Amino acid sequence: MTLPRPHRDDVLIAVTGLLGGLVLWSFDLHTNGYQAPLPGWVTLLPLTAMAALELLRRSMPRTALLAGTAVMVCDLFTPGSLATVMMFADLSYAAVLYGSPGAARRIPVITGMLTIAVTIGFLAWLRNPGALLIGVITGLVTFGPATTGAIVRNHREAADAARLRAEQTALLAEMDRAQAVVAERARMARELHDMVANHLSAIAIHSTAALSLDDEATTRQALGVIRENSVAGLDEMRRLIGLLRDSAGGDTEPAAAPTLAGLEALVAQARANGAPSGLRFTLHDARDGAGALPAPVELAAYRIVQESLTNALKHAEAGEVRVTVELDDAEQVLSVGVRSPFGRRPGPRAPGSGAGLVGMEERVALLGGSFEAGPAEGTEGGPHPVWIVRATLPLLVDDKEFSA
Repeated sequence: MTLPRPHRDDVLIAVTGLLGGLVLWSFDLHTNGYQAPLPGWVTLLPLTAMAALELLRRSMPRTALLAGTAVMVCDLFTPGSLATVMMFADLSYAAVLYGSPGAARRIPVITGMLTIAVTIGFLAWLRNPGALLIGVITGLVTFGPATTGAIVRNHREAADAARLRAEQTALLAEMDRAQAVVAERARMARELHDMVANHLSAIAIHSTAALSLDDEATTRQALGVIRENSVAGLDEMRRLIGLLRDSAGGDTEPAAAPTLAGLEALVAQARANGAPSGLRFTLHDARDGAGALPAPVELAAYRIVQESLTNALKHAEAGEVRVTVELDDAEQVLSVGVRSPFGRRPGPRAPGSGAGLVGMEERVALLGGSFEAGPAEGTEGGPHPVWIVRATLPLLVDDKEFSA
């Protein structure tokens, strides 16, 4: 078995203790006086052994303390050296500081009981108050260093725990920051998609029609719609850039977010864009003149209608696209529904990526509402299937109820 390499500080302590003991021995200074049964040179044996054990104080603290106790007992039969006693006290300190948690709890208790036992024993034997001095010395050599080691160890463990908590807090903060960045990117992606997809879809449909139909009037009408939607899309992009600059601390005043008051204009624009495809757009607002709703609810409802109208322009057959908005004061929810003809239509169509449905579902989920979208059998519109989008948005934002 190879012994572990001693720490640099342990080597320094061992060398210092050994040299100090040699100096004391050279001046014939001993702790036990001249009443010891062995000659003075024997003092060097426990001194050397204790110095060697100091090399193990950090790597093998328990073994060093047990062996040091045996060496200390042997030193009692020699003239003794103060350096040997001091190094044994250091071994008691190191055994608590570097030893196992169990040893760190037991050693102060054992040394305390030993101090009490030595004091009582010498008082009973010598029957002299001077025996108390022996108990004090025993406590200074054993119990004192062990208690000091326990205090230092507790402080180190507390510092390590505080450092670990700080690292965990920093890690959690970084995770929160990363999640906030991802959420903000997702929000920006939804806003960008919802704002420009409607206009770009109309541009794509009418540009395809202008290229495929050899009719001057149709081409001019398509170019007019293209210009109108490109200007509107540019305005929306400018509004988004203004919002981003404002959030970054710029001086640009942010434009107002879309509200349900703009649904009439949104449906009118869709009506103009969808007329060449045979689409008719109607709006049924059953809110009965209710006041303003929470801004997140109005924005989500507006974007859901906007994306649904965009999807209708891309994919719906000729027919009626009906937008319904209802407010339930009792349940404190806002319901938004869009019904459009479902099927494949002839003529130009704009491609879709499916991101719109995902964005609508995310908006509703952020407000704690419910969302569904898919084909259904036609009822009022006839036997043909229809595509239905339904969203229910609670008027509760951040645990605060807003009155309609």
